[in-house]
Formats: sequence, structure tokens, C-alpha cells
Amino acid sequence: MRIIVYGTLRRKQGNSHWMTNGQWLGDHLIDGYELFSLGHYPGVVEGTGQVYCEVYRIDASTLGELDALRSKGGEYKRQLLQTPYGSAWLYVYQRSVAGRQRIESGDWLKRDAVSE
Repeated sequence: MRIIVYGTLRRKQGNSHWMTNGQWLGDHLIDGYELFSLGHYPGVVEGTGQVYCEVYRIDASTLGELDALRSKGGEYKRQLLQTPYGSAWLYVYQRSVAGRQRIESGDWLKRDAVSE
């Protein structure tokens, strides 16, 4: 199975250790979504933008661990999307993003960049 990651699970980010047993397949831009800062981590919601992601092949055990991490309290829900690497799961944020900062670039790693 495959998973799409867009924030702290990406390479060299704070939670990238969760991907240690995964196989990085490549980078990908997903259309029709927007990225928001939720503080120390991001959330993706359906919208009009693009979000920069990484796609990994993972095993069922890793998916179960990520489900426990991401689905706790109903904060995220998994959604299956098509990627150049095959279908992959994306964790979509389920709560309101009202008042949250939209990351216009769609890239969590560029969230502090100033738009000119």
C-alpha cells in the first residue's frame, strides 16, 4: 500500500521516523487541496490549490500506526487518491480551518517563506 505525506512525516521533518520502514517512491503535487498550518503540523482540506507531497510504499503495520496517530479524536480521515505511483492514502483534515493560516505555496517546508 502507499501513503501520501505532506508535512511532518516528510523527509528530514520531525515525524519522518514513522517512514523509516517505508520506501520513498517520489514527489507529487496533488490538485484540488489546500494546506493549512495547525501550529506545529499541517492539515490538508479539499479546495482550489495544489499541495506538494511525498509518496511512500508502506506495510500494514505502519499504516495502522499512522492511523492511530492521525485519526485520534477524529482530526483526520484517510482518502484514497490516484498518484503516478498508484493509488495512495491521504490524511485529510476534518475540522474547521477558519482562522488558520493557509500555506499559499502548498509546501510545508516553505511555510515560513514570505510572499512578495
